[in-house]
Amino acid sequence: MPLNPLPATEAPELLAAPVRDAIARLDPALAARIRVAEIDAELADTAAFCEAYGVALDASANCIVVAGRRGDDVTLAACVVLATTRADVNKTVRKLLDARKASFAPVEETVAVTGMEYGGITPLGLPAGWRVLVDARVPLVPEAIIGAGIRGAKILLPGEVLASLPGVEVVEGLASEI
Repeated sequence: MPLNPLPATEAPELLAAPVRDAIARLDPALAARIRVAEIDAELADTAAFCEAYGVALDASANCIVVAGRRGDDVTLAACVVLATTRADVNKTVRKLLDARKASFAPVEETVAVTGMEYGGITPLGLPAGWRVLVDARVPLVPEAIIGAGIRGAKILLPGEVLASLPGVEVVEGLASEI
């Protein structure tokens, strides 16, 4: 199946509300480089999406939400890694969050605090104050494909644009090859 991307600013119905709002707040030149494509929501998971739409795994980026804990304090952060890699949650992410323990945040909590659907989480439109950690491989991708906040769409944007989004921290060694 082919993807039929449109400028994200022209297809707001394909974006979760927080994502739509975040794109609207971007510099117009930056927002113009972000596109969105409708997909079958049943194929939103990375492997199924890549197979069905003929997308290489190394062009697909995953955004995972991590909870870092130190005592009673919990810090939520997003990690963006290519589908060919795995985030180093137990070492790199844990240290960056100054946490004793780090793990994937519970699905219900992630959905509730982001206003996005599970399987469509994206670094655009996350709650203010969250750290957005992006693996250093992501800015090198000519066109990264990531969630749109809903399962029925994907965002397409140059990796360098994703890395230049407000609040993004590019981290060497955030992920390792699978």
